[in-house]
Amino acid sequence: MANNKKLGQKTLGQLRDQIDGIDHQILTLISERAKCAQQVAEVKQAEGDVVYFRPEREAQVLRNIMEKNQGPLDNEEMARLFREIMSACLALEQPVKVAFLGPEGTFTQEAALKHFGHSAVTVSMSAIDEVFREVDAGAVNYGVVPVENSTEGVISHTLDTFLDSTLNICGEVELRIHHHLLAGPTTDKSQITRVYSHA
Repeated sequence: MANNKKLGQKTLGQLRDQIDGIDHQILTLISERAKCAQQVAEVKQAEGDVVYFRPEREAQVLRNIMEKNQGPLDNEEMARLFREIMSACLALEQPVKVAFLGPEGTFTQEAALKHFGHSAVTVSMSAIDEVFREVDAGAVNYGVVPVENSTEGVISHTLDTFLDSTLNICGEVELRIHHHLLAGPTTDKSQITRVYSHA
């Protein structure tokens, strides 16, 4: 403690007080941003603009944030934080509905949440064609389907479906996929000779 004072450093209590003050500023600014988003929704409604989510606008905001980011958080982490803020603010206007391939908890849902934020409403579909149909019918705003992976390469069924559809690709999400082999505490791992997995 004495050394900190000699070096002119702040004490733990002072640093915590500073963090509390910064948190209050962040809270105030996020609330201001949310109110501004509500005003944007009102203007759009008055002008008859029914498109609430614009991927190009979000991409522009994130690019600006990353260009101005000076750390210590890296660009990916900073973009994730701002995407969640934008997702929550957009939900005040109108939550984005996103269809994705697979049951809850799949990598496709993870990709949807990474791109649209956790305030988006995700809707699971059992087939790639169903995702396309939901978007085409206007039941959801967007769809997320796998295009390629490191195991199979290009997902030909997705590309074939695009050929038969008027829908366009408007965004891309890259996911780092990690699989883990789990075993109970009483399992002798040396006795495991075969593992079945979804390909």
